[in-house]
Amino acid sequence: MDSRQHRRVHMHLPVRLRWTTPFGQKIELANTFDVSRSGVLVSTKEPHSKGVMVWLTFPYDASLSDGQPEILARVVRCAESLDVIRAANAREKVQTTRALEQELSAKLDHIARTIGIFEPPATFAVAFQFEEQTHTSSNGNAGRHEPERRGSARRTLAIPVRVHPERIPWFEEAMAIDVSAKGMRFRTHREYAPGDHLKISFQNAASAPWYGAGEFLSKVVRIAPVPGSIALDVSVCRAE
Repeated sequence: MDSRQHRRVHMHLPVRLRWTTPFGQKIELANTFDVSRSGVLVSTKEPHSKGVMVWLTFPYDASLSDGQPEILARVVRCAESLDVIRAANAREKVQTTRALEQELSAKLDHIARTIGIFEPPATFAVAFQFEEQTHTSSNGNAGRHEPERRGSARRTLAIPVRVHPERIPWFEEAMAIDVSAKGMRFRTHREYAPGDHLKISFQNAASAPWYGAGEFLSKVVRIAPVPGSIALDVSVCRAE
């Protein structure tokens, strides 16, 4: 029995995966097996552990340098791609695009081998579930029965950021979750404490949500653990 809440559609489209590790960010370009309103099944070259949070750009256009939206998603399962393909073929007898896809894939592999840039084929099928965004009448800082303390409304924005303590030059690569004119919430694998002063910069200044250039001095005001993960969500307010 299929327990999915939404109907899935076989769709072969490019997708970019971005995730953070204790040693920095990693990016992989992949393709989808199928898509639904609540998630995607992606063909990848490396396995992904269940529960890991990943930012997806879907569909991904490699010709665009910046500005493509990223969606926060969670890994719900990982399996061998060959097993997934066989199961899909068993469920559906008609695969109208399979032959064309195999022919195109063979041609691309031949071209890649010829020019010396051949990469090993994808061997894993990873299912991602999109994380639901909360929608409230407040600015997002207060609980349902608490007074709103945020001075400016925040908006959901997934964007790479570089963060390091004020007196330590080595930065970590993290991802912003939401941003306001005076603050930000980002996901990290490092430990910070309320009151710590951090310097934050954006990898791409052209898409930076804060006015100005260089590094922005900020103060940690709140830290929350991410359920089912070792990561932390850190909220900061600008100190300058």
